[in-house]
Formats: sequence, structure tokens, C-alpha cells
Amino acid sequence: MRKHIPVIILALILTGCYYDKEDQLYPAPTTTTPGAGCDTMNVTYTNTIKPIMDASCAMAGCHDAATKSNGWDVSTYSAAKTTATSGRLMGSLRHETKFYPMPKDLPKLDDCTISKIQAWINAGTPQ
Repeated sequence: MRKHIPVIILALILTGCYYDKEDQLYPAPTTTTPGAGCDTMNVTYTNTIKPIMDASCAMAGCHDAATKSNGWDVSTYSAAKTTATSGRLMGSLRHETKFYPMPKDLPKLDDCTISKIQAWINAGTPQ
């Protein structure tokens, strides 16, 4: 029995020496807030917000001029400005409690996109 103890100890030590890749154990954090790779400076409706709204919100059957789901129309600058300054838009985009999560039946917009919309609102919704 005593002859087997060193072999058992060696086996336990060797199984504990598994090599994990550091990048798998500690993946690099993703940029989810304004910073590297997320330009929230000089955000305007025409250059930044309209493409986001057209792709994610103002499509047929949702928040376009014809449908105006829940009374929201974000297909034009003036309509998007009204919706954005109502205070309801950001709560829905951030999926906050007591807000309808938007875009409906689609994944939440990435944090950089949401930050751009918030920067646009904070800047006074420039066209």
C-alpha cells in the first residue's frame, strides 16, 4: 500500500497541471460603453441616427410614418426628435423596467449604438 501512495500523489499533481490559455480564462472585455471604437462625438440625425432608425425602428409595420406603432414615428427628423425627447425612447432601447423593449422581437441594440442615440439627445437632437 505504501508503494502506491507516491504514485497516487504524483497522479493528483499531474492532473492539476492542466494548462489553460489565459485568453480563454480571462477574455478581453468588449467595448460596451463609449470609448475605443465608439465615436459619440458630433452625432447628428442625418449622418448617424437616421441610418440606425431606418435599420432598426422605422421599417414597415413598426415605427414608420404609416404604422406609427404605439404612436411612435421615427422615420423623419421631426418625428424622431419628438419621440427621442419624450423620454420613452431610451428606456425602451435600454430594455429598462416598465418600458417596452425595442426593437421588438429583435436583439437589443449594441451599447455603442444606444450611446450614440443618447449622445444625440444630450446634444439637443441636432439635424
